[in-house]
Amino acid sequence: MLHVALLEPQIAPNTGNIARLCAACGARLHLIGRLGFRLDERSLRRAGVDYWESVDLVRHADWGEFAQSIAPRRLLLFTAQGGTNYAEFAYRDEDCLVLGNESDGLPRGLLAEAGQIVLHIPMPTGKVRSLNLATAAGIAMYEALRQLRSVKTALS
Repeated sequence: MLHVALLEPQIAPNTGNIARLCAACGARLHLIGRLGFRLDERSLRRAGVDYWESVDLVRHADWGEFAQSIAPRRLLLFTAQGGTNYAEFAYRDEDCLVLGNESDGLPRGLLAEAGQIVLHIPMPTGKVRSLNLATAAGIAMYEALRQLRSVKTALS
């Protein structure tokens, strides 16, 4: 199982799309810290999330609580700034794809911590600052699944 973690997401429809992605792929979704929306039924319905019962969701009060609960899994931090190309990285089962919020991305301090695995999704034209959060999550998830399914197929 893969994991997707969103650090303080701000926009309900983006989180809803990522929740749908997780439900479709069998991944666990972790929501960390303060959210820019409510998780009540009415708010989720308004965001188009009518499949919430199919989402394997874990809520964390802050980064420290999340990091402690997810250990010893690898945290793969996605940012537009530098790091390794997501498609050139070897994913493993139980990896956790970590994305920041829509306005600020991941905190610089977190990205600079020793031992962090920092990945990026190339944007060849250089005309945009970043990709939509849900789009980035989908790209990363399907590359990880592609690699993991290739490994499973080769082993069987």
